[in-house]
Amino acid sequence: MNDREIMENMLLLEKGACDLFMHGTIESASTDVHQTFNTSLNAALQLQDQIYTKMAQKGWYPMEQAPQSKINEVKNQFAGC
Repeated sequence: MNDREIMENMLLLEKGACDLFMHGTIESASTDVHQTFNTSLNAALQLQDQIYTKMAQKGWYPMEQAPQSKINEVKNQFAGC
C-alpha cells in the first residue's frame, strides 16, 4: 500500500466518522449527548479537511476551480431557502 492509498483510506474513514457523528448529533436525546457528538463532529471535520488539503497539495485530490457564473447560479438557486 503506497502513501496515496493510505491517505485515501484515511479520508474515507474520516468521512465515515463525520457521518456517524452528524447522525449522533441530530438524533441525540439530551443536550449533553448532543454537545458531545457535535464537538466530536467538529473535530472530525477539521481532521477531514487537513487530510483533504494534504492530498490536494500532493496532487492526489485535484481541485477544480468553478466558474463564477456557476457559483452565482447555485447561490441564486438557494437564496430563497
